[in-house]
Amino acid sequence: MDEYDVIVVGAGPAGEHAAGRLAEGELTVALVERELVGGECSYWGCIPSKTLVRPGDAIAAARRVPGAAQAVTGVIDVGAAFARRDYMTSSWDDSGQLPWLEQHGIDLVRGTGRLDGDRSVVVATRGGGPRRLWARRAVLLATGSVPALPPVEGLAEAMAWDNRDITAAKALPGSLVVLGGGAAGLEMAQAFRRLGTAEVTLLEGAPGLLPREEPFAGEQVRAALEAERVRVFVGSRARRVTRPSPGGPVTVELDGVGAVTADELFVAAGRRPGTMDLGLGTVGLEPGRPVPVDERECAIGVEGRWLYAVGDCNGKAPLTHMGKYQARVAADAILGLESRDLASDGAVPRVTFTDPQVAAVGLTGAQAHERGLGPRVLTTALGDVPGAYTLGEGVEGTARLVVDPARDVLVGATFTGPGVQELLHAATVAIVGEVPLARLRHAVPSFPTLSEVWLHLLEDREAAS
Repeated sequence: MDEYDVIVVGAGPAGEHAAGRLAEGELTVALVERELVGGECSYWGCIPSKTLVRPGDAIAAARRVPGAAQAVTGVIDVGAAFARRDYMTSSWDDSGQLPWLEQHGIDLVRGTGRLDGDRSVVVATRGGGPRRLWARRAVLLATGSVPALPPVEGLAEAMAWDNRDITAAKALPGSLVVLGGGAAGLEMAQAFRRLGTAEVTLLEGAPGLLPREEPFAGEQVRAALEAERVRVFVGSRARRVTRPSPGGPVTVELDGVGAVTADELFVAAGRRPGTMDLGLGTVGLEPGRPVPVDERECAIGVEGRWLYAVGDCNGKAPLTHMGKYQARVAADAILGLESRDLASDGAVPRVTFTDPQVAAVGLTGAQAHERGLGPRVLTTALGDVPGAYTLGEGVEGTARLVVDPARDVLVGATFTGPGVQELLHAATVAIVGEVPLARLRHAVPSFPTLSEVWLHLLEDREAAS
């Protein structure tokens, strides 16, 4: 049995972040990883997907600018776009990650780790027998999430693409059906249409796209997709999928709409915690479910406060940046420092990298009403500020702030439009810092920038909608 102060299971961004912080705190750390150091986000998620989004974004931005628009000729070089994607993922080779682990004195254990009772992890190593690790202080789980497959007849047999297949694609399909109107589905639908896929169809069972965001966000993205000749169906659920021959066309039958046939089907219907084969049952937790944790990311229901879980596997805020934040909280708790998770329930920033982008943090107006806050909702058009005109023609979008009137502070913000991701952190700081609106009015935005939209919102801060 190998003993360490801490065993971290999962070497994605959250696991790496925790391991580094713990090692800097002079603890001995084993980092267990069954695939690639860097995890889902680095190789099959955020990095490759946003790299594939970028060519179409750059062309669209240029086409909005008179003078630059006339220089946009020809089509996107798909081979070069895929080569850039390969570069950004290091061609799915994690050897460049290893020197950082060595510099921090972190032992990498390659294999599949499972809990086996109190402070014990058994690793099915690659090409060898099981290796048992024991933690003197803590075990931290950072095993991420896996794609969820909706219960649609024939879907499991249809060899549909998941996020790994579409972000690692070597060629464009002539036609593509996307099942799911959340961030991943929308981003890849637009990206592949702009890269050159001739026919793209997007299917969402909910009444609108991006159902967890402000309604105007999904409506504006839908309008943009349809303007680029992406067919969008909402409020109609897939009921059957057929693919008669491997590699052949795939058909999705919809309630009340008929059927759609394409070369490939991308399923983007959400994700579930990667905890099914993690040995949770050996410590009294339910396999396949999120690991319940407290505000220090310590597992609830496990005696001794030795088990922690961060990132997607705890289900609190399944986003890469939130996993890294939780990793800092958990590592500090393990090191004996004072730490609390104050962001995962109310201050979660998120961006959908479509065109228009959707950037949001905190609560929507509806969510604030559900919490009984009686919010004021302040809304203005993004295209009304001078900074929008300097970016070109047709730069439009919406900015909305959700205010808790009892405290006169922001509890939510949503921005839509080109490049609004860079407006988001100011709203995040205002929410986390609980800056009173009377004070926030003295934060002067530069001219001419999109940030002047804050003036339009705050000058009429008594308005409600």
